[in-house]
Amino acid sequence: MIKQVAGVAEVTDADFEAEVLGADLPVLVQFTAEWCGPCRQLAPVLGQIAFEEGDRLKIVQLDVDRNPGTTLAYGVLGTPTLMVFQGGEPVRSMVGARSRRRLMEELADVL
Repeated sequence: MIKQVAGVAEVTDADFEAEVLGADLPVLVQFTAEWCGPCRQLAPVLGQIAFEEGDRLKIVQLDVDRNPGTTLAYGVLGTPTLMVFQGGEPVRSMVGARSRRRLMEELADVL
């Protein structure tokens, strides 16, 4: 069962392929960690976008400490890293917390 945090599903190394790479919608993955302050700051922004754009965009988070395989496979070096996947491929990567407005501008071409 996939855990939900503030409306954002938590994925793992075990279900990343099915939940992200196999998704019909574009997927925004937040690579996060419990100890990451900017990640916690970004969580309500992602929850709001997930609620508003859930029919056009899937948003999930992956804990980098508990899921090193996926983290290493995509070269994630810092948190929060936001990566957009479309058709099973990464199409955009962003590092650092951002406002809802800025994030929506950066996502405009995939929505």
